[in-house]
Amino acid sequence: MSNKIRLTICCLLIGGLWFSSAKAQTSPVAVPSALNNYPWTEHELMEPALLAANIKENPAKLPLILNIGAVEDIKGAKHIGAADKTENLKALKAMVTTLPKNADIVIYCGCCPFTKCPNIRPAFQELKKMGFTHIKLLNLPVNLQTNWIAKGYPLAVN
Repeated sequence: MSNKIRLTICCLLIGGLWFSSAKAQTSPVAVPSALNNYPWTEHELMEPALLAANIKENPAKLPLILNIGAVEDIKGAKHIGAADKTENLKALKAMVTTLPKNADIVIYCGCCPFTKCPNIRPAFQELKKMGFTHIKLLNLPVNLQTNWIAKGYPLAVN
């Protein structure tokens, strides 16, 4: 076999291995990593099914659920409003100022994928800055409609 053929085969094998490993590392699920600039970690994400189960099975021991967007309220949520607005960020601070720093808090918006949401980052960062240690971000990779409402999870009754 000639050197050109061997070299071509080698290049194809290396290219194929590189392409398959690069493809295997991608994921459709929004999972924070060291390369992303998210203020939250994977540990600080809460799956919607878990919160929905807590609402159904143990409503007396729910975390403080804060809607920091302009979407429907989840059952038991306090509506703050879009946290990218100064007055709503002030309302968020006022809502939690008397709570112990280890209070369980779940925040969500649901207007869009949370990794691109203009409301999640300022609210999460403000709670961290205030010293809260048990903050969870509801994992809504698409939006509230897709990841909560369409699954039949409970909404507030208006």
